[in-house]
Amino acid sequence: MTEYLITFNDEWVPEHTAEELREKGTAARAVIEEMLAEDVLIFTNGGLDRSTAVCGVEPVDGRPVFTDGPYVETKEHLGGFAVVDVPDDEAARYWAGRLATVLDWPQEVHRFRGPGQARRNGSGEK
Repeated sequence: MTEYLITFNDEWVPEHTAEELREKGTAARAVIEEMLAEDVLIFTNGGLDRSTAVCGVEPVDGRPVFTDGPYVETKEHLGGFAVVDVPDDEAARYWAGRLATVLDWPQEVHRFRGPGQARRNGSGEK
């Protein structure tokens, strides 16, 4: 199995009413439930936008220097993501396609180069 990051940038999401966003959330949760049932979902969160940025940090003379908000101005800002553990690119593309279809905005798929590290195992246990 290989881990993949499925992500979207906040700027890719067109303006929606509160009701439309609730409907998209319900549809996306259904896909997340499918991922859980298939035991491919490692972690997901779609609650990111410019307002959630806490700070930026950069090294200066070997010490961290913190600034408010994002480190650099950018046109793209991570809006949400899912990390899945699936057999191959085709399976990752399938899940990204499911999310893109129910949300009606683009998704991007990245293959991690190797296994990552986590505080918890896939079941949520410490």
